Amino acid sequence: MHHPATQPLGLPARTARVLLSPWSRLVLLVVLVGCAATAVALLEPHRFLTAGWPPRISGGGAVVLFAAAYGLCTAALLPRPVLNLAGGALFGSQFGLVATIAGTVIGAGIAFVLGRALGQDALRPLLRGRWLSAADRQLSEHGFRSVLAVRLFPGVPFAAANYCAAVSRMRLLPFLLATGLGSIPNTAAYVIAGSSAAAPTSPAFLIAMGFIAISGLTALAVAWRKRGRLRSA
Repeated sequence: MHHPATQPLGLPARTARVLLSPWSRLVLLVVLVGCAATAVALLEPHRFLTAGWPPRISGGGAVVLFAAAYGLCTAALLPRPVLNLAGGALFGSQFGLVATIAGTVIGAGIAFVLGRALGQDALRPLLRGRWLSAADRQLSEHGFRSVLAVRLFPGVPFAAANYCAAVSRMRLLPFLLATGLGSIPNTAAYVIAGSSAAAPTSPAFLIAMGFIAISGLTALAVAWRKRGRLRSA
């Protein structure tokens, strides 16, 4: 007589194991992100946020709704600068900054949780290369300051940083705090530019655009320098 523990798994049990396997969950993550990105590309929700804002919602409710929509859109890979400009145009510099930073944290949190739940188990065994191992070690051991530095310089795509942090062993709370703090300078520049876009010759608009240009050039210079070091290593 066979012991129950040694009996072969039935079809439902084997199906469940396949569906819950790391690679199946990774495929689900790719499908979810791909479908969300396709929906954003087809529906263009940023046009709704800039031109078709519901007139019945105003004040704090509008800020909360915008932050939630912002988070969902960025999790679906919509570029943040578009939404930052929209936040400034809709709410002004102060409330626009609150809405966009809150939306940034929401979007980063959604991507992190999805990446951690659906992608980490499948991708961690693949972190064997020197660069990948170094990046994983940096995020796992010095996550807060690493994410803070990434957010301060706009050279690393927002979504890529989210999923890299999710695959590492970094904890969620430091990731969200570093994202919120590190995103303030560049986000504020876009929000101010959006709030003053009606007066493109105003000092506020010119200063904001200058900051955006300088931060972008700085990020390119840092990336080029790191590229040279990696080649010589």
